[in-house]
Amino acid sequence: MKNKNNSVEKLSVIIPFLNEEENLGKLYEELLANLEKLNLEYEIIFVNDGSTDNGSDIVKKFVKTNPSVFLIEHKVKKGKGDALATGLKKASGSLILFMDADLQDDPADIKKFYEKIQSGYDFVNGIRSKREDNLVIKLYSKTFNWFLKKFLRSPFTDINCGFKMFRKEIADSMSFYANNFRFLPLYAYYQGYKTTEVEVSNRPRIYGKSKFGIKKIFIGIIDTLTTYFLYRFSQRPLHFFGVIGGSIFSLGLIILSYLSFERIFLNHLLYRRPLLQFGVLLIVVGVQIIMTGFLGELIVFFNKQKNK
Repeated sequence: MKNKNNSVEKLSVIIPFLNEEENLGKLYEELLANLEKLNLEYEIIFVNDGSTDNGSDIVKKFVKTNPSVFLIEHKVKKGKGDALATGLKKASGSLILFMDADLQDDPADIKKFYEKIQSGYDFVNGIRSKREDNLVIKLYSKTFNWFLKKFLRSPFTDINCGFKMFRKEIADSMSFYANNFRFLPLYAYYQGYKTTEVEVSNRPRIYGKSKFGIKKIFIGIIDTLTTYFLYRFSQRPLHFFGVIGGSIFSLGLIILSYLSFERIFLNHLLYRRPLLQFGVLLIVVGVQIIMTGFLGELIVFFNKQKNK
């Protein structure tokens, strides 16, 4: 297949891993068997995110025998987002494939992604039709995807699926940090790229331990709220802070108005009324939040002026 510049496409497969030594050998064998069927140039980039097992030694054997295989190592665990960003810096292909190293992603599904890219799509996200995860993970994922559809107009069924293929230019224009890699499909969609989904197999984990835990649920909630703010209000922060601050200020104003009425017309003393302090607090907090919105608007304005 040729790209828009009429040059031969190259696929860069980026696989971050953390203590997955039992899975790497089988994954590599399956990858080679399926990539060779696609009739395109490829490279496989393994990113060791601070593993404490012998995973790197296993990948080094692949590197010695296959010039299309590369290994990048993080001395300490930095997280999946940083590992993917590291892999993207090394990637030389015009097409990128993200997949996990735990063997839950089936390399046989790569053909489905590639066929969609060939048909004109820029970003293809996976849908795990039959989840092999536990009930907590399934519930979290369903809630997460519902929130994105409801509040961010997400067209994706399973945005948390780590199995996806896309044109490298999409990732090049996005700033990767922390856990925002999971919102790459939304970024592509909002930037006007042609996106779609394909159903993929979700095989049960056989070796190693899942990296998903309660901590990741809370982190995921925070990341989702951050993304909601960035995608909906990053260019108009006063719309976000103004509504919140204005609501709090209005509630404080109503409380103080009521207390003023009691003091003036009913002659009620206020110095022993905790409600007075609460009303004042609400007004002060409301003003501060509104001013935060004004500061955000100034930052956006000067940033736009600077980039003219």
